[in-house]
Amino acid sequence: MGDHKEHQPLRVGAAVRRRRRALELTLAAVAERSGLSVPFLSQIENDKARPSRSSLEKVADALRTTAVELLAAADPACSVDLVRADGTEPDFERRVRSLVRGHHQLHASEYTGDHDEGREFQHRNDELMYVADGAVEVEAEGRAYRLGRGDTLYLTGGVRHRWRATVPDTRIIVVAVAEHIEAVQDRSR
Repeated sequence: MGDHKEHQPLRVGAAVRRRRRALELTLAAVAERSGLSVPFLSQIENDKARPSRSSLEKVADALRTTAVELLAAADPACSVDLVRADGTEPDFERRVRSLVRGHHQLHASEYTGDHDEGREFQHRNDELMYVADGAVEVEAEGRAYRLGRGDTLYLTGGVRHRWRATVPDTRIIVVAVAEHIEAVQDRSR
């Protein structure tokens, strides 16, 4: 595969624990479903034990997911990742550049110029918009906000919004809590 992160052991424990808690299952319930012992499952969750592929598959089955998903949601052990301004070619169709690589708790993108202003966004979790250059008009919950360079708009999870650049070469940074994170209690309950 040649993945440069191979030397970093993935900490799958936190992903297993998040998934188990999301399903409101006890370790005992997972042990019963997977055929693995409670102490072993506890060690997996605390990253004291590294499960074999077959053990991880048993855990994944018990949590109604897959080993691949659990590994994707795993945290690389203490990583620092630098994304250079010129390091990635932006997608010039949409002129958007991701500022965070991989599967993390935060997602961030830089938008340059305009994008499909008719598109309405609604994120599950909180989001921050920062105008690095230019000007933007944001419509959120029926109100219009005009943002200039250096202005910041914070939108809590669930707020419907759309935005458009009002001057050429506008650059905005959007940072959001990733969709897979259970950051907010489900308000619909």
